[in-house]
Amino acid sequence: MKKVLQQVEQAQQVFRERMQDMKATGGLTQERYCRFLSMQYHLTRGVQRHFMAIAANPLTAKKKGLRKFLIGFAQEEEFHYEIAKADLKNLGQEPKEIPFDTYLWWKYFDSVIDTQPFIRLGATTILENISDGAGPQLDQMIKESGYLNQKNLRFLTIHRHGPNLAHGEEILKALEEADLNEAEAADVLRGAQHATIFYMRFLHWIMTGEELKFGSVSANPVQRAG
Repeated sequence: MKKVLQQVEQAQQVFRERMQDMKATGGLTQERYCRFLSMQYHLTRGVQRHFMAIAANPLTAKKKGLRKFLIGFAQEEEFHYEIAKADLKNLGQEPKEIPFDTYLWWKYFDSVIDTQPFIRLGATTILENISDGAGPQLDQMIKESGYLNQKNLRFLTIHRHGPNLAHGEEILKALEEADLNEAEAADVLRGAQHATIFYMRFLHWIMTGEELKFGSVSANPVQRAG
């Protein structure tokens, strides 16, 4: 798990740098915040299916502590997309169309969930820990926004993970105690690395409203079923 922890720390550092970039280029504008909530709406909608599938996977059959964690985690996360939608509604907005990179996230992790479920759990270590350490930048941008309040900050508040919802620490502990073999540990690291790449692409879209593209070639997302 040492390499996974190093990857988490690297992701946190890059995230802090991106928050500094955001702060220097207008802060957490309403447009950026609505893109953040839209991305999270699509990222978390149906997320329980992955964790329930991993809990039921024969590869976790002897990891009963991990299975128990995943079932509880799935139930806690299942309706978070509705919180993101409610925050948007309180801003007079609806979720935007699924961003292309979020669509790719689902396609990629759907493809490995049965055969390499620990890749998806590695990705979870990033999602649940990446914003740790960026609190001062976030607090200042929220304070300076002029429109954020308790009615439209619920999703962000929950996912900053206070002591009553310490999912970041919990997933790392659950994996540490799961007695992973070499291949499983390698998949956890691979998932953490891939999730870091995905999240940086998410942030690019949140900050600019544009997908990463090369030359004049861009992609249009296809709505994910479900």
